[in-house]
Amino acid sequence: MPGTRQSRETPARVGLFVTCIVDLFRPSVAFAALKLLREAGCDVEVPRLQTCCGQPAYNSGLRTDAREIAAKVITAFEDYDYVVAPSGSCAAMLRLHYPELFAADAALAPRAQAFAEKVHELVSFLVDVMEIDGVDASFEGSVTYHDACSGLRELDIKDQPRRLLASVKGLELKEMDEAETCCGFGGAFAVKYPDISGAIAERKTRCANEAGADCLVAGDLGCLMQLAGKLSREGSGMSVRHVAEVLAGMTEEPAIGAVED
Repeated sequence: MPGTRQSRETPARVGLFVTCIVDLFRPSVAFAALKLLREAGCDVEVPRLQTCCGQPAYNSGLRTDAREIAAKVITAFEDYDYVVAPSGSCAAMLRLHYPELFAADAALAPRAQAFAEKVHELVSFLVDVMEIDGVDASFEGSVTYHDACSGLRELDIKDQPRRLLASVKGLELKEMDEAETCCGFGGAFAVKYPDISGAIAERKTRCANEAGADCLVAGDLGCLMQLAGKLSREGSGMSVRHVAEVLAGMTEEPAIGAVED
């Protein structure tokens, strides 16, 4: 998802969209994103008025509710140069579906479009907008990368995370078969169709285990929680982490899904 490079003489003023699931289950991802953005030269703030992106309501067909949520998000982030989210799923909702929600609203349609054009997924923003080609981090071990559906199919995020992971000292990337295949989470899909979701996850974890990596990495926490749970139930020793944590060198926290002693 290419963008216009921000002048280094004028730091980009970035509003960090934390996402609900990060806020509730893995705050370390937000702190890692904050570190990466600041190291890229951005002036970063986390607006207190931010809420859910509205995707659960949108995917459930509750368009009125989704519009009410979206209007609040637009207001909270409207004054920033960029809106960055450590999630392809939420970033796609903000960037692609907000304009659709307000297409028939003469007053809000221009605001929604202007807002959407400022939205980026974290790793895509670092590579495509800030033109970062490497990070100062280390990770002793091997990782395999899962391409989350929304980031890959809606935002064209594929090469960007791999490019930055290649710069991490000590890290070896081991590609799995079917890296682009869905994990089976899909938000409400995993709740409505648990048997199908579980079968998809089982195929995905099989591919991950066969890659022989120490750690499974992705850019969407929903996918990671789905796969971490499946790997744990299977008794796999593979750890699971968000790509931002690895790129920021912030892997002191227990892996996703790990049970502390």
